[in-house]
Amino acid sequence: MEHTPAMQQYMSIKSKYPDCILLYRMGDFYEMFFEDAKTASRILDITLTTRGGANSHIPLAGIPYHSAEPYITRLIKSNLKVAVCEQMEDPRHAKGIVKREVVRIISPGSVMEDGILDSRANNYIMCIYPADNRYGIALADISTGEFTASVIDSKLIFNELSRISPSEIILPASAEKAEIYDKLKNLGIMINCTEEHSYWYDNAERTLKNQFNLLSLDGFGLDDKLCISAAGALLSYLKDIQKNNLIHITKIKRHYPERYMYIDSATKRNLEILSNVKNNSRHGTLLEVIDKTVTTIGARLLKRWLLQPLTDVQEIRARIEAVEELKSSNMIMMEIEEELRCIADIQRIIGRIAYGNSNPRGLLGLKSSLMRLPRLKGILAGLRSMLLKDIVNIDCNESVVELIERSIKEDASSIVTEGNVIRQGYNSQLDELRSIEKDTRHYLAEIEEKEKRETGIKSLKVRYNRVFGYFIEVTKSNLGLVPSHYIRKQTQANSERYITEELKEKESIILSSRERICSLEAELFHGIVNEIGSHVRSIQELAEKIAILDCLLSYSKIALEYNYCKPDVNEGFSISIVSGRHAVVERLCNNFVSNDSILDENNSLILITGPNMAGKSTFLRQIALITLMAQCGSFVPAESASIGIVDRIFPRVGAYDDLAHGQSTFMVEMIETANILNNATHKSLVILDEIGRGTSTYDGVSLAWAIAEYIHRNINAKTLFATHYHHLNKLETQFSGIRNFNIAVHESGDEITFLHKIVPGGTDKSYGIQAARLAGIPQQVIERSREIMSMIEMEDELGDILSKGTDSDTIKEKIVRFKSGKSRKNDKDSGRQMALFESLSEKN
Repeated sequence: MEHTPAMQQYMSIKSKYPDCILLYRMGDFYEMFFEDAKTASRILDITLTTRGGANSHIPLAGIPYHSAEPYITRLIKSNLKVAVCEQMEDPRHAKGIVKREVVRIISPGSVMEDGILDSRANNYIMCIYPADNRYGIALADISTGEFTASVIDSKLIFNELSRISPSEIILPASAEKAEIYDKLKNLGIMINCTEEHSYWYDNAERTLKNQFNLLSLDGFGLDDKLCISAAGALLSYLKDIQKNNLIHITKIKRHYPERYMYIDSATKRNLEILSNVKNNSRHGTLLEVIDKTVTTIGARLLKRWLLQPLTDVQEIRARIEAVEELKSSNMIMMEIEEELRCIADIQRIIGRIAYGNSNPRGLLGLKSSLMRLPRLKGILAGLRSMLLKDIVNIDCNESVVELIERSIKEDASSIVTEGNVIRQGYNSQLDELRSIEKDTRHYLAEIEEKEKRETGIKSLKVRYNRVFGYFIEVTKSNLGLVPSHYIRKQTQANSERYITEELKEKESIILSSRERICSLEAELFHGIVNEIGSHVRSIQELAEKIAILDCLLSYSKIALEYNYCKPDVNEGFSISIVSGRHAVVERLCNNFVSNDSILDENNSLILITGPNMAGKSTFLRQIALITLMAQCGSFVPAESASIGIVDRIFPRVGAYDDLAHGQSTFMVEMIETANILNNATHKSLVILDEIGRGTSTYDGVSLAWAIAEYIHRNINAKTLFATHYHHLNKLETQFSGIRNFNIAVHESGDEITFLHKIVPGGTDKSYGIQAARLAGIPQQVIERSREIMSMIEMEDELGDILSKGTDSDTIKEKIVRFKSGKSRKNDKDSGRQMALFESLSEKN
């Protein structure tokens, strides 16, 4: 079948972008054909039709170009790439087929649109460049201009992916056959394999130097070739798909993982830092408690701070001192918050301005935000802490405010091509065209009045639409009054539409001036945007400082509201906490019971025994969270806290099945424990909760004992070890530095009350049956479980007797005691026990 010129053009363009859904602009619609149409029809729930009539076999689906963003959003969220192909010339003036080009490719990691992005989270695209046992990593958020590079050990790549949660990954084409490619595919993240030459060191270095207009990259700390290769390849990919120079990417930062506490996927999940394990929501997380930010730029930074606790004491103290100073003045906090609430997402606004994708509302948002800065600087002027003094030095960019103020109307349209954007007085040529349009529109009103007088048709109207232009509309009841010089244009159900020579003449003038106004306004707007674009670096820097201020203010608010204390963060080994609390749990319950804790050289491994539901897991997690919060620069939930810097937190807590990968609870537990034993250091904090519970009692006790022993002897990390295996209490007598603690319980007959208090010493009671009763287990089950427990204990006791060679008289004595203690003489288990005792007695 021979295709039309337009279809031939479509197929030619599509062949260059086979991995994209091609949105092919045809008039007021983006059209999709063939498999693209079928895919879009299914995902977007739009009609699938055919091109050229019933006999055609070309599937077709379309979306309106002026409201395409919601449709594109759904395609992107389905992990698809979208190529936007625009008409590059006015169809009215085109000779032959209209020229069309792909102006941009939108992928999950290269989104700029507000409607697609999460305003409170970064949207990262990551480049991974494997070499030997290391990976070069580059990371970009093109909506904000953030760009970083690092080198990590290959073993840590999936932990890094968990921390960053990129929307898209690029790899060199050669990696498609590597093991990492198959593993990455299972993550459900879009993966693109790009041409190898963009990773070559010379090419990558040249790409970066050209972007930043530099002779050397040393100033950015890029002293590793893997960093440069990954960063250069990522930048090349972004420029290629964005069809843009990306001038808002003004710098690249070298990320040094060793400068931060390492947060792996298990830590992130088990401490529920960002999401709740049960329902994958923000509720019941550390982020929910700590996040009192009022700007989107601050919210994004706070997330990064939580996943990158600092290890540099001076940096931590700088944050803590700023928090302390803000907390000391409630009035200053309120004034700062008032100003911050009026600051828009200037990071993404300036990103779109630099990208050329902004609109008038974005410029007005930038102006109103910048106008708050002089007052904000005045509020901060008297403060002394280093971070707050640094924020006072921000450039308010008054020239940008002045430019937007005199150029953009306060009620500007959000669509530049529709006009009503530029202020009166900004451009004399535009003012003249508007005057002509205004006079002509006034004249149209006069024409309507004149025609009403001359025809006697009181209901006559002069109207306009995009198809017919201007026309005179007459209702059917008045058709007998229509004069002969009226030219019929269209018949409606209740009216007729006419034109006159005079009206056609005025229409030409009006439409010409309107077209020229819209064209000139768009031209002037782009000029304004370009001028603001020269301030990108300055505005990005002030946005970073505002984000820092918002995070510090958030810390100050929670410190004041929740009665947190200032932690002493130091280079020592010890963690000492007085009346510590769990930051999340105390917000969800009344009368939270605080606890002291100390981990030092004399108490480096704490064994905690006690019943379920008594608070062991909460206590373990609260130590980890207090440590993490302190190293993020926050005040902490305690009366006092001294925190020696921790390089990693290893929390092996909670039951978790990874059924998707065929791993049971016990296997996940062992994998996470192996990670701890292989990677923890003397400076780590290890949290172990019920190790070995997923297997038999003997296996579990043996593993738990050996693991505790190994950590104490070989690693000597600060360790909290909660267990039901009371045998482990013996470790205290065998090793200095291991101490027993338990959860206090008040007993009154069969009734127990959990006091949630950690006290010295071990216990051999688990109170499992009592805890089951409190949980609502039927009384019949509770009573039967006591009987079974009694029999099992008797069997264990008998085993001890025989192993010691006890005489028959002692065994007979046990039998008498057993009989007297049984209330169910005919019970088959009792009978079995009796037979066992008597048989053993005879043998003995």
